[in-house]
Amino acid sequence: MNLKLLIATIITLALPGLVSAQTNRAAATPGGGVAGAADSQPIRITRSGAQTSRQGPAEHFKGSVRVDPLFQAKAPARASGGRVTFEAGARTAWHTHPLGQTLIITAGVGRVQRWGDPAEEIRPGDVVWIPPGQKHWHGAAPNSSMTHIAISEALDGKSAEWMEQVDDSQYNAPAAGPAPTGPSRAQQLMGDVAPKLAELTDNVLYADVWERPELSKRDRSLVTLSALIAMNRPDQLRSHLALARRNGVTEREISEAITHLAFYAGWPSAVTAAGVAKEVFGKK
Repeated sequence: MNLKLLIATIITLALPGLVSAQTNRAAATPGGGVAGAADSQPIRITRSGAQTSRQGPAEHFKGSVRVDPLFQAKAPARASGGRVTFEAGARTAWHTHPLGQTLIITAGVGRVQRWGDPAEEIRPGDVVWIPPGQKHWHGAAPNSSMTHIAISEALDGKSAEWMEQVDDSQYNAPAAGPAPTGPSRAQQLMGDVAPKLAELTDNVLYADVWERPELSKRDRSLVTLSALIAMNRPDQLRSHLALARRNGVTEREISEAITHLAFYAGWPSAVTAAGVAKEVFGKK
């Protein structure tokens, strides 16, 4: 094979690859001449006030609630978002989201509650993640309005499963506030004499065991109260009675637990527990 023929053969073999590389570079370069369908779509700006506000429907909300749609993504995206303003005392019904939901608190003071746990206070700047399928509600505090941006995704065209309304006893139960700053209760009680025990109490017992989702904090409080009553531990019972109330256990339920345990833990233990509860509840 002479030199000219060899060069011609090499060019012929390499030409398809060179054309393909040039085509790929053109597709990846703005103005390159090859564009996908997504590249042809313009950026869309929805101006403030362009979308109409609506009242939250009575079957899904209680109280005065205004919903301002923000965006509805087009397929293949499936996220949507809205700004929701709850007047004082207003809230959603219990509901779930198939793919979860994110709430970004922008104004006021509100509450969010998972089924079985106490409500938690939420404030501007807080970001709340609600896992898929978790029964919950959210809304304003009793004496303050609250606004949040809600972002969720649809599964098979549905982004929420609505359930029963939150009744007044559920809504008015004590809400847990932000985590306290400064030394923990364990650090105050034993940090100077048993620092490792205080550390384990904070980081293992409360930060790990009490946060496990297999039991709600309300149920964990009932289990703990029962154990302390049965073992006749009035000093520890005193602090856990206060914690149980913050975790959504009512005074009536605590009273019934003490009565029930009298038949299993013994009358003296139940009588001691009743005295401690009377002190904690401030009853004369």
